[in-house]
Amino acid sequence: MGPESSWMFDFTGTVIPIFLVVMVGIIAVSAGRGILQWSRNNSSPLLTVPARIVSKRSEIRQQQDEGISSRTTTTYFLTFELSGGNRMEFRVDGHEFGISVEGDTGSLTYQGTRYHGFQRQHLYSTVEGG
Repeated sequence: MGPESSWMFDFTGTVIPIFLVVMVGIIAVSAGRGILQWSRNNSSPLLTVPARIVSKRSEIRQQQDEGISSRTTTTYFLTFELSGGNRMEFRVDGHEFGISVEGDTGSLTYQGTRYHGFQRQHLYSTVEGG
């Protein structure tokens, strides 16, 4: 066996198992964080507080499937400012994003980092015709 075959043995016998252990570790840490956040959200109280929408943003991601077709996904976010000046950003669905306007005021309901809804304060105009 020459030096090339011993390098190949070291690569498959050492590098690949280390790579697999690192990948499994990354997946386990990610899953653990998700479960921990889910648990924290469940143990947090459900709060409804006065808030104002201060920002809207969307994040677009495109995935190419074998060079033939692509798929685009859009994720929507709203940032709320609470009465004390603190800001919180939540992921929302497209409908909620579409009907929201920066400056809307109302009641934000959330639990930890979990968004439950925003009830807008309706302002009615009393314009009289003349």
